[in-house]
Amino acid sequence: MKYDFDMEIDRRNSYSLKWEFMHTGGKLAHTTRFLNENRVLPMWVADMDFVSPKPVVDALTQRAQHGIYGYTAPTQSFYNSVIGWMERRHGWRVGRQWICVTPGVVPALNMLVRAFASPGDRVLIQPPVYHPFYGAIENNGAEPALNPLILENGRYGMDITDLETKCKDPRVKLAVLCSPHNPVGRVWTRDELICFGEICLDNDILVVSDEIHGDLIYRDNVFTPFASISEVFSENSITCTSPSKTFNLAGLQTSCIIIPNPDLRSRFEKILQRNGLFGLGAFGAVALQAAYDHGEEWLVQLLEYIKGNLEYLEAYVVRYIPQLTVIRPEGTYLVWLDCRGLGLDKRMLKKFMLEEAGVYLDAGFIFGPEGEGFERINIACPRSILAEALDRIREAVGRFSSDGARQAP
Repeated sequence: MKYDFDMEIDRRNSYSLKWEFMHTGGKLAHTTRFLNENRVLPMWVADMDFVSPKPVVDALTQRAQHGIYGYTAPTQSFYNSVIGWMERRHGWRVGRQWICVTPGVVPALNMLVRAFASPGDRVLIQPPVYHPFYGAIENNGAEPALNPLILENGRYGMDITDLETKCKDPRVKLAVLCSPHNPVGRVWTRDELICFGEICLDNDILVVSDEIHGDLIYRDNVFTPFASISEVFSENSITCTSPSKTFNLAGLQTSCIIIPNPDLRSRFEKILQRNGLFGLGAFGAVALQAAYDHGEEWLVQLLEYIKGNLEYLEAYVVRYIPQLTVIRPEGTYLVWLDCRGLGLDKRMLKKFMLEEAGVYLDAGFIFGPEGEGFERINIACPRSILAEALDRIREAVGRFSSDGARQAP
């Protein structure tokens, strides 16, 4: 069937994090700023403004009509859906026993740090990077070991020399790989992954690969699951995945942590049990199975639509807002904007986008100091919303550029 991604959906009164909340004073607060007549446009958290695939909606409707929502556990058909998807989409054969179910990747990351890094140990990450990585590390008594990415000619890459140096530190026990990378949009090549994996192996460092965006890849780029490269990588890695980003199911809190090594899997399962993180939501189970079994047609159309949004964004910025630079993503619907041409410090840039342009983006500095001067914009929305957001930014930049009294501190 043909899906309509241009349709704007009213998300009022749906408990939507994206449309009804914002961060204020370091806390999440309910707001009406996104819903009133002079609305601010929310283009921040990784949540699409599109209805999920019809087979998913139908399956959830049928499950809701059953009327009994008791304790739920994954069946063989649930596991078969995960296994089938990984093999069809990524050529990776996953064993049934490798799969651990968790209520989201972020809770799993916290449990993984707790399981495999002791207080005082270090966990390697590659900033600017998904900000909950920092919390998962620090909340559990470990320390971040930073291996910043390098931006050259508009494209980010790994700093291999620095990676080798950081991994030689015996306190580094764990490396969290963001693949595809959020927020810079890199889809790591097979050679890059091999280099990363071999350095970790040489230094006895376990790899946790967050691959939650692995289905959202633009044409001419190839996503490679880290664990699929070789048996030795498989045995020294843990993969975090979920249908949540792919099919807009984040609110159903269902993720799969794939751990081929039985010893590592046993340690992780014990941590989950100790923290009471077991079981499965009745609706999450149904949605995952319907999405993986019947959602591929929707995903193909989605990727084409988002590609069109990306091309619209790039052309618009080049023509109308040359003070900004789009870092072209190879995957994900999140786009990294270089705003350093505006000459604003990190706080003023955040305020400028919210108060002057009326768009709520993710400020680059939350992804690490390397993100200062950047903003992350979510383009998984109807093109009308994207166009309005860009018009607002253009007008705000025009006012800013022409007002000599408005200077960065």
